[in-house]
Amino acid sequence: MKSAAVVNYAPEKGSVEVREIETPTIGSEDVLLEVANVGVCGSDLHQWTADHSWPVNYPVVLGHEFGGRIVEIGKDVEGWKVGDRVVSETAAIISPNNPMTKRGLYNLDPTRKGFGYGVNGAMTKYVRVPSRILHHVPDQLPFEQACLTEPCCVAYSAVVKNARIEPGDRVVVLGPGTIGILCAAMARLCGAQVAIVGLPQDAHRLEIAKQYGCEVIIGDAKPWATARDGLGCDGVIDAAGASITLKIALDIVRPAGWISKVGWGPQPLGFNLDPLVQKNITLQGSFSHNWPIWERVIALLSSGQFDVKPIIGGVWPVTEWHEAFEKMHKGEVVKSVLRPV
Repeated sequence: MKSAAVVNYAPEKGSVEVREIETPTIGSEDVLLEVANVGVCGSDLHQWTADHSWPVNYPVVLGHEFGGRIVEIGKDVEGWKVGDRVVSETAAIISPNNPMTKRGLYNLDPTRKGFGYGVNGAMTKYVRVPSRILHHVPDQLPFEQACLTEPCCVAYSAVVKNARIEPGDRVVVLGPGTIGILCAAMARLCGAQVAIVGLPQDAHRLEIAKQYGCEVIIGDAKPWATARDGLGCDGVIDAAGASITLKIALDIVRPAGWISKVGWGPQPLGFNLDPLVQKNITLQGSFSHNWPIWERVIALLSSGQFDVKPIIGGVWPVTEWHEAFEKMHKGEVVKSVLRPV
């Protein structure tokens, strides 16, 4: 049986189209998932515009933020049954013998390959998923929201695991994309006062950040960062896809403060890192997520403590992927969601 799929077929700019693909065959430890919804990630856009910095296994079906129901089970799969509502992590291929995997940090296994660039992703009707990365989705959590567990896990990792927020901290988030807004919302959940910083063209996305109780700053964040005692904010979450924002972070953070860097861009730095040393700043990278983070985030989403509804700008059929991508690319919506046809 064939289904429509959004395929990135070559490294050149704009090399994405809808193709009919066969339903995948599964291995003994896999399940076949019927996709309910799939989120569009900035990385999907980067592969479409050909300004990504990671190797892609062309042609590949895009999409790594997804949820759905199990429709087939491999013969060695335990603990899952047909009809289960699930979301899947992104680490489609990992080495069980890698030292990072053995520590439970398989997201940092250098040989890891993910959906949507390393193996076929979920912008189609059926996707093959290893059962080891499945998580149950409670009935009360709609798939339109559950499919965004993955970016929420990125935010949880950056804000909770790789930063040190205390209630009452003053935290600045640089970059009002999906991850920036979710990081800001997560920092609010941790009890911080949060300002999110963007450019004039980010006005619509910044308005959505206000729904999470964040201050919004277009331009210079230093006055807000230094408002309490003149020394700077307690922490900065750098969620912008450019190198220059790190310079801003070093400038506005207080001595002995922290920076959690989750955004990345290929540009060289081109500025002096002495403030990092002089101010005794902790600079922490944050990449991906693992099993316990997913369980915690699903609990937060299911209980209503963490709400992703404000960032969802619409749901499009996969055949209308281009409009969904364009609206995100132009900043008209924070997050586009697709559904298979």
